[in-house]
Amino acid sequence: MPLLGAAKSKAKKGKENDNLTGYLFILPFLIGFFALTVFPVAMSLYLSFTNYDMLGTPRWIGLDNYERMLMDDMKFVQSVKVTLFYVFTAVPFRLVFALAIALLLARLVVMKGVYRTLLYLPSVIGGSVAVSVMWRQLFGNEGALNSILAKLGLPTVSWLGDPSYAIWTLILLYGWQFGSSMLIFLAGLKNIPASYYEAAEVDGAGAWRRFINITIPLLTPIILFNVVMQTIQGFMAFTPSYIIFEDGRPLNSTLLYVLYMFQRAFTFFDMGYASAMAWLLLLVIGLFTALIFKSSSHWVHYESEGER
Repeated sequence: MPLLGAAKSKAKKGKENDNLTGYLFILPFLIGFFALTVFPVAMSLYLSFTNYDMLGTPRWIGLDNYERMLMDDMKFVQSVKVTLFYVFTAVPFRLVFALAIALLLARLVVMKGVYRTLLYLPSVIGGSVAVSVMWRQLFGNEGALNSILAKLGLPTVSWLGDPSYAIWTLILLYGWQFGSSMLIFLAGLKNIPASYYEAAEVDGAGAWRRFINITIPLLTPIILFNVVMQTIQGFMAFTPSYIIFEDGRPLNSTLLYVLYMFQRAFTFFDMGYASAMAWLLLLVIGLFTALIFKSSSHWVHYESEGER
């Protein structure tokens, strides 16, 4: 019995040493996670209930930031309107364009990898400052687009100065960055068995019927994933609007939500208000994501469901 007890004690000590070694290995990650993620998130939640100008001490004001945001700030209301229009226009535009390109690539036989790489490049560089500057030059009054219109004898347009057109330049830039969605759609298309199309073709179904009755239903899980990811990304859009239009000009027609949140934090030094905006954005994104998943039971088709 003493020998058995000593063996158990030794085994227990060895297990504790193994656990300690494991914790030491993940310690850098834990430090980074708590210092760079958990603490900033908790701090921003606290600051959202304070009046804080980043120079003095935060002063607790309760729900005043949220009340001022929802009741008194017309610029906030404008940023919400612009962002909702941007998301509900730019996201479908990007996804439809990405799916169309994926369908074309799926039919290619030669140089498929080259075309796939070239078409993916805009997604790699599309969100950069350099591309936003290029876009501003392209759509400027003396830019390439107006130069082409002038040479064709057509009237030029103030793309960046007219509130009716300005937001569309951002939507076009968002759609141009279609590469990641395209690759996901392409992977989904490759997983659809060719026998389905062959059987439908034998039954006399045309290309459109095959697309509607086979391709779209079997791609719905991929569409769901892309819709969720692109919707989240659309709500958080910032760089192009900041670089191209700086402060939401003209007439706040390009004042996206995150751009206005940035202004409140680093232009007006109202970090408490900006933190409240950040948490409201988190709730809105969570709500839209939940609604999308809730609706998926009515339109997303999984092959395994048909097998049961």
